Amino acid sequence: MKFEAVTIKDIAKALGLSTSTVSRALRDSYEISQETKKLVLDYAARINYHPNPIALSLKERRSRSIGVIVSEIANSFFSQTINGIESIAYNNGYNVIISQSRESADREMLNLQYLTSRSVDGLIVSVATETRDFSFFKELHDRGMPIVFFDRVVDVIQTHKVIVDNYKGAYDATLHLVQNGYRRIANMVNAAGLSISKERLAGYRAALEDSGLVVNENHIKYCQHGGMIVAEVEDALNELLAEGERPDAIIASADKLTTNCLRLLKAKGLKVPDDMGLIGFSNTDLTELLDPPLSVIKQPAFEMGEIATGLLLQLIESKRPVTDFETRVLGTELIIRGSSVDNR
Repeated sequence: MKFEAVTIKDIAKALGLSTSTVSRALRDSYEISQETKKLVLDYAARINYHPNPIALSLKERRSRSIGVIVSEIANSFFSQTINGIESIAYNNGYNVIISQSRESADREMLNLQYLTSRSVDGLIVSVATETRDFSFFKELHDRGMPIVFFDRVVDVIQTHKVIVDNYKGAYDATLHLVQNGYRRIANMVNAAGLSISKERLAGYRAALEDSGLVVNENHIKYCQHGGMIVAEVEDALNELLAEGERPDAIIASADKLTTNCLRLLKAKGLKVPDDMGLIGFSNTDLTELLDPPLSVIKQPAFEMGEIATGLLLQLIESKRPVTDFETRVLGTELIIRGSSVDNR
């Protein structure tokens, strides 16, 4: 049997009132007596009546909902960001519709089409690794759709953005490895076109150069899906291990790259940190419980979600077109544990 929500017509029929009377009573109109209001409100509460949000959005031209697109909800960084998004949205009376791209440009497009067809008031987006054409985002933005990008941002679209200092995070992690005696430091990085990949690679290169070390381009390996596909990480790791000048440490520039690197190194019988030092970007709470405990560059994911939502609500609720945009840059935290400290 198909579910049908209770409507104003159902209340009116049950109470022997007109639909207009019920509607006014629910809106607390001065035209309706207190006795009739109480009758309607008590009955509405008893049958758990809620106004139809689609009908309200058509009337008010606002749905009080925002759409969120991330690559993978299971990723600890994105799940923490979503918690931050929902905390601000909920406190301001907005619902959140979450979708994941799974790093697919096609799926990201379908998500955008679905969310905008549902008349969301705005979007918070971290773009997929496969996305190269941002024209649909630009078209939506030019037509007045409020959009805030976070983490993986789109430079060609002028809007609010929330990122971390990826350059410094990677720089500090690389410098830490150098100071602990590692000299052949590899970098396993996300897709080349992503803003986070470019920034993290730049920090890594600068730290090596400032330490008087040569950047070996063969020690930089791109993983298109950022660690979601284990075989992709294994291929990159095998290439590094086959190098004549094999790395003695790895920086992994994404959450699942970091944890999958540790898993694969152990499967190959390599000891971390003795045979291979390891540090990476990760917000996974369990990294300190692994063997060895993982050194990580941690991002303020919850705070990023809060800030992105606050900026989006400013765009949505502004009475005038917004032309002044800002990029918020938050700091990272370097947490040193056993995986990057060679005790030999």
